[in-house]
Amino acid sequence: MAYALPLRLNGLRFAIGSTEIIRGITLELREGAPSLLVGPNGAGKSVLLRLLHGLLAPSGGTVEWAGPAARPPGLAPRDAMVFQRPVLLRRSVLGNTTYPLRLLGHGRAEARLRAEAALERVGLGRLLHRPARLLSGGEQQRLALARAWALAPEVLFLDEPTAALDPAATRSVEAIVVAIAESGTKVVMTTHDLAQARRLGGEVLFLHHGRVVERAEAEAFFAGPRTEEAAAFLRGELFW
Repeated sequence: MAYALPLRLNGLRFAIGSTEIIRGITLELREGAPSLLVGPNGAGKSVLLRLLHGLLAPSGGTVEWAGPAARPPGLAPRDAMVFQRPVLLRRSVLGNTTYPLRLLGHGRAEARLRAEAALERVGLGRLLHRPARLLSGGEQQRLALARAWALAPEVLFLDEPTAALDPAATRSVEAIVVAIAESGTKVVMTTHDLAQARRLGGEVLFLHHGRVVERAEAEAFFAGPRTEEAAAFLRGELFW
């Protein structure tokens, strides 16, 4: 794809009143393996993801994409996002997946083909006409991932997509995340599950008090964190 990446953060800040949540983050995200945001509760992981996706406006600093924010109708969007609790329309599984494609300018037949292919890849090919809101929690999350995957975004932001799922559903979602990354989409994902971060590999960005304190390949991070904060977090001794 190589269109909108790299994504550059320059002194990025976000505050609510006098409370700073994101404190001057400067980094660059490039194509490749998933980037996993980890850290204690309140570290700013989900807020950072929303700033990157444009759902929140920075209090200071910038988020800069290499390419323009808008693309002509019919092309893949720059980025997409899937939340911990999927936002589903009162439509069928297929209708939920074709709707954003139609908004992008894809024709009805093309949108259906792309949607059906994405749903088949996540194991929902036999549930096309089931109301989306009647799916199980794991199925709903797979639907949300299929809907995003069908768009072929350059970057996919995932905010703890398995936090409310049982182990079997979690592994199913993880397999989809890996497949999406292997298809060429850059995955940037928050997780509180350190075992999951190990399984998914890629790179780890450790956040603490709104700052990226450490950044390393997953294997190196878990084998020997360089900062005391990260080491304490891995020992289960750092809660805020």
